Amino acid sequence: MNSEVGRLRRVVFAGTPEFAAQALAAIIKAGFEVPLVLTQPDRPSGRGMKSQASAVKQLAVQQGIPVYQPERLKDPATHESIRAAQADIMVVAAYGLILPQAVLDIPARGCLNIHASLLPRWRGAAPIQRAIEAGDAETGVTIMKMEAGLDTGPMLLRQPLVIEDIDTAATLHDKLATLGAAMIVDALQRIDSLSAKPQPDDGVTYAHKIEKSESLTNWQLDAETLSRRIRAFNPFPGMVANIHDAPIKLWHAHAIAADGPPGTVLGADDNGVVIAAKKGAICVSCLQKPGGKRLLAGEFLRGFPLVAGDCFAQSPN
Repeated sequence: MNSEVGRLRRVVFAGTPEFAAQALAAIIKAGFEVPLVLTQPDRPSGRGMKSQASAVKQLAVQQGIPVYQPERLKDPATHESIRAAQADIMVVAAYGLILPQAVLDIPARGCLNIHASLLPRWRGAAPIQRAIEAGDAETGVTIMKMEAGLDTGPMLLRQPLVIEDIDTAATLHDKLATLGAAMIVDALQRIDSLSAKPQPDDGVTYAHKIEKSESLTNWQLDAETLSRRIRAFNPFPGMVANIHDAPIKLWHAHAIAADGPPGTVLGADDNGVVIAAKKGAICVSCLQKPGGKRLLAGEFLRGFPLVAGDCFAQSPN
């Protein structure tokens, strides 16, 4: 263990999904002691709706780290486990609960957050999806000191990452998770030499939570917007378009130059299903019918034929 780790030894970790689990794994590997992990309570998941532990809990249990799963942190009684851990610092990543000021004040060196955007752009719950949906050329990871406001704290580290034209929320998530894990270890190891810079007032945007109602495909949008939204909502909630009385999920698409009435199938073959938008068209290369698996266009069409002239239902939004 190097001298920096020796000075900042005990790290309480709060996080829930795989994005956070990668950061926790990196912190453990770097030699920091993790006396306590906070994560969301087990939730029903999957087709059987069986209770499922979070990715962070699974890793913590594997590593023999005590796990605390409060429903909320407003009650002072819920703070005792955190206080008893006697942490030098707390690291938070996609935890899913708001930390009140009383909790932020417990660790001797405060709390750091791993946020998957270049703050102050895309504060909030869904920065990865909103960056793709908006057509941003880049995103990144910001390591910031936490305060009571929503992702408003001063920044310690900020690293950009290019958003590729083929990136989905899933692929971009994985890249940012790897980047965030490396950056938090760097921040912890250099904590005494890093200076916190206030976020600028200009450029603030909010990444609002993805609502399931947003998954309905609106053919009155232009093709570029539609293709970005399909990528942004892959894997959740997935874009849905109704045709032949069936809700079809659209998983991969790109915009092309073609014209026709919005929602109309202009062509369908092994290369994709071409569907007209308000301006231009999208070529959908991966689709899924109800109860089926994600399939490439050619295989999908063999089980669910579509031909030029077929028309997808118009979404109310």
